[in-house]
Amino acid sequence: MRYKGYTGVVELDEGQGVLFGRVAGLRDVITFQGASVAEAVRAFHESVDDYLDFCASRGEPPQKAYSGRLVVRIDPRLHGELAVRAEASRMSLNALIEKSLETAVRPPAAESPPPPAVKSRPRTKRATR
Repeated sequence: MRYKGYTGVVELDEGQGVLFGRVAGLRDVITFQGASVAEAVRAFHESVDDYLDFCASRGEPPQKAYSGRLVVRIDPRLHGELAVRAEASRMSLNALIEKSLETAVRPPAAESPPPPAVKSRPRTKRATR
């Protein structure tokens, strides 16, 4: 679930009968729990709001989940192949990698189903007397 730019990850504690979660992607620890989905969502929102208020009271900027910067270590040959592909496509290496990652995480758009076949009603002959 998402709220104010933060993502909450929820798990079920079957033994305790609660949903508990944390805000993903932060060094700071923000947790929440609820006995129902509605309670867990409300607790998530309250925890994020409390965190933002806490940061404001201390005059500190709150952490954001992701900066958009990602350091990845890959095989040098793959790095070279990506650079060549990017140049051949007249794209920056960064744009090529971003496009590739988007393709990997977003499902393809569902194709629209074909229109339903139109069936004509069978004609019946009327009995004549």
